Amino acid sequence: MPKQLRLDLGRQAPPSLDAFVRGPSNAQAVTAVEAWPAWRAGCLALVGPKGAGKSHLAQAWAGAAGAVVVEAEAPDVVAVAGRPVLLEDADRGVSDETLFHLINLAAREGGGLLLTARTRPATWPTALPDLRSRLNALPVAEIEAPDDAVLEGVLRKFFRDRNIRPPEAVYPYLLARMNRSIPEAEEIVRRLDEAGDTGFRPVTRVLARQILEANQALDL
Repeated sequence: MPKQLRLDLGRQAPPSLDAFVRGPSNAQAVTAVEAWPAWRAGCLALVGPKGAGKSHLAQAWAGAAGAVVVEAEAPDVVAVAGRPVLLEDADRGVSDETLFHLINLAAREGGGLLLTARTRPATWPTALPDLRSRLNALPVAEIEAPDDAVLEGVLRKFFRDRNIRPPEAVYPYLLARMNRSIPEAEEIVRRLDEAGDTGFRPVTRVLARQILEANQALDL
């Protein structure tokens, strides 16, 4: 078979809510995020396992809302007053004082706060009683590990981003054997693309098998 032509189409478009791949595993979370700015007290915690797509959804919301993306280590809390804010990995390495101030600012006019985490806010440790009560009251949207509909959708998107059109048989083959993770899907597509370019080979089920077997060998 002739080698597929790869076109350099420039940088990928930033995440958007319209382009976000939806399925049963994330439908409720997407609905909750899209309810902005009607979140209770301006806050929402987006909770789910690693690789479920929290960051993709959160970044899509940030773009739609014009939110400030702050770093957990030392955010300038005063500078984000009156603006929507995204803080990722809020259950890891964020100080009590930072969370307390960001949650309070979210309720002000023009404010808002989307937190991503792997665990529910009610389980986060804190020594501040006022923060404890706020964490317990935070509305939560849970996103589950991606189902087949979501994984197939993101695989198709990642292939399109690289201008690759594999045979349809590649999709069920990958879905039956890959880890249930969006970053894993992106990595598989990247490796398939590189292997195809290096060996002047089209992306087929045979090449997909070789990539998956190589991944499994690395995990041993």
